[in-house]
Amino acid sequence: MKSLKALALLGAGVSGLFGFAGIAAADEAEHGLDSPSYPWPHRGILSSYDHASIRRGHQVFQQVCASCHSMSLVTYRDLVGIAYTEEEAKSLAAEIEVEDGPNDEGEMFTRPGKLSDRFPKPYANEQAARFANGGAYPPDLSLITKARHNGQNYVFALLTGYREPPAGISIREGLHYNPYFPGGAIAMPKMLNDGAVEYEDGTPATEAQMGKDVVTFLSWAAEPEMEERKLMGFKWIFIFSLALLQAGFYRRWKWAPVKSRKMILDVVN
Repeated sequence: MKSLKALALLGAGVSGLFGFAGIAAADEAEHGLDSPSYPWPHRGILSSYDHASIRRGHQVFQQVCASCHSMSLVTYRDLVGIAYTEEEAKSLAAEIEVEDGPNDEGEMFTRPGKLSDRFPKPYANEQAARFANGGAYPPDLSLITKARHNGQNYVFALLTGYREPPAGISIREGLHYNPYFPGGAIAMPKMLNDGAVEYEDGTPATEAQMGKDVVTFLSWAAEPEMEERKLMGFKWIFIFSLALLQAGFYRRWKWAPVKSRKMILDVVN
């Protein structure tokens, strides 16, 4: 009798284990593989962005990503003092043509870009973007590291996580297997390959290096105020620490005579 109970409990445990594994596998297939946690150098309390990496990341975005993705919330003047000098940023802006107007005759015209202009969009509208990408709509990358769960880690894992589909999984034509993308099938092909860009500073353009640089650039674009916010927070912590020390000293100075006073009760007189 006892052996039958033991076998029943063992069977229930094994069934539960397989059921849990099946649920986990289904969840992974639906929502994508959980991204690893990477040691980003700007995640520390007092850490700042790697500005050389931001510059390299902007180069990767320009040469690899900008053909499909927009960054409509970023202007060229945002790059001044962050990754480029003012003259360099003006030169980058002048490379694009911007439709402006109307002029005195009421007609629109094109002009070279200025620092106040936003990054150009690769497509005129969403319909054009979907038509050029087989129905898929490339998202705007201005806030992508804030708009995705586990932002920076997810974007890096997605960019470097392309691989051949495992046995038993078929990917329809026009899609590519990436376990970190929900559903595992993504329309964007693998874009980061060793040597895809030639860095100005001579840094070897490996897949991982380009992924790290472009994610750092995207992180800065999503949180350009991070360094100022951390500095302001540190200043306030320092001020409150001084105020706390002063309050503690004042408390001891004010109450020490009272607490050290000796009181004698004369019950006779």
